[in-house]
Amino acid sequence: MTLPWPLRSVAAGTVGTATMTLAYAMERRLRRRRAPGPLDYDDGLVPGQIVAGIMHLPHVTAVEEEELGLLLRWSYGSVFGLWHGTLRRHVGEPWASVAFGATLMSATFSLFPLLGRTPPPWRWPGDVLGTSLGTHVAYVLGVAVADDAARRR
Repeated sequence: MTLPWPLRSVAAGTVGTATMTLAYAMERRLRRRRAPGPLDYDDGLVPGQIVAGIMHLPHVTAVEEEELGLLLRWSYGSVFGLWHGTLRRHVGEPWASVAFGATLMSATFSLFPLLGRTPPPWRWPGDVLGTSLGTHVAYVLGVAVADDAARRR
C-alpha cells in the first residue's frame, strides 16, 4: 500500500529533519576543539527568537527559546517536505531536490536576517556558512532519499 503523496512528503520531511539533526551531532563530534555553543544560526537560539517575536511572547528565557527552536525545526522541517512532494509530482529528480534546496536556502538566507536579526549571509563567518549549507544539504538529501524510497514501495 502506497501512502498518499502528502503523507509521504511529511514523513520524508521528518526523515530530513532527523538527518539534519544527525548532521549537527556529527559535526560537533568532528569539531571537538571548537568552543561550545551553536554551530550556526539555525542551531542556536535564533529560530526560537523568531518564533517568540512572531508570536509576541514576552520575557522568553533562553531555555524556552531553545524549546521553541526545536519545535520550529521539527514542525517546519516535517511540513516543508510537502514542498518537495509538490515539486516531485511536477519535476523529476534531481531537479525537484535542486529547486527544493534553493527554496530552503533562500528562505534561510533571507528570513534569518529579517526576522532573527542575524547579519546577512555574506557577513556570516565561514564556519557558520559552511555548517548552514552542509546541514541543509543533509536535510534535502534525507527528504529526497526518504521520498524516493517511499515511492518505490
